[in-house]
Amino acid sequence: MINYSEDKDRQYHVQLEEGDVGRYVILTGDPKRCQKIAEHFEDALPVADSREFTTYTGYLDGEKVSVTSTGIGGPSTAIALEELVQCGADTFIRVGTCGGMDLSVKGGDIVVATGSIRMEGTSKEYAPIEFPAVPNLEIVNALVDSAKEMGCNYHTGVVQSKDSFYGQHSPQTKPVSYELENKWEAWIRLGCLASEMESAALFTVGNYLRVRCGAAFLAVGNQERAKKGMDNPQCHDTDMAVRVGVGALRLLIAQDRAKSDCPR
Repeated sequence: MINYSEDKDRQYHVQLEEGDVGRYVILTGDPKRCQKIAEHFEDALPVADSREFTTYTGYLDGEKVSVTSTGIGGPSTAIALEELVQCGADTFIRVGTCGGMDLSVKGGDIVVATGSIRMEGTSKEYAPIEFPAVPNLEIVNALVDSAKEMGCNYHTGVVQSKDSFYGQHSPQTKPVSYELENKWEAWIRLGCLASEMESAALFTVGNYLRVRCGAAFLAVGNQERAKKGMDNPQCHDTDMAVRVGVGALRLLIAQDRAKSDCPR
């Protein structure tokens, strides 16, 4: 593959090279969220800022770790993952936001994805549709353990990944409303917890690249609760989701060190 970067040592989009990032990386959509997440690291410094991809690198419990923004959606998430793996990373936790679908999910809750509905396009360029988009079990368990430690209200289950924000929020105005509305109703009947825009691509590409990926989301609100006249609190503070993600990284670092210390 041709490297179109002006600096041939750096990956084209993220503008990072080997050594710039740690093995463990938190992924988030909003570039402005990176600094907030990096404040949980020790000695964190910005190392790259290119397009939607902003990266900080620091340390957690003596281990080099990073945070990189991906922008919105599967295509840029796949780009970030492909290029970060080329730089030496192999463990990824996405921290972001979602909209609740199941009536049990309220704004302010944390959703840990155990699988994702592939209602998007990026993953289809990596795997046939029959292949499931599932996260790494070690990361799922670490996120659940971290959520328990934080004492937050959390849920585990399937989420839906989509490409169009407004296809979800105003489907009746779209020429393919019949498909959008029918499938949305199917996902709800199947117990889908929430809707977001990156995890199907993240999990599918991660499986292809043989790296560990997982995701935890802040539920901003729940349109299905509003439709039924139920209380629908809204929350925009991602601090708890960030703390759950950082806590999970700490657990994974400790677990990986324990594995490496075990006699073979």
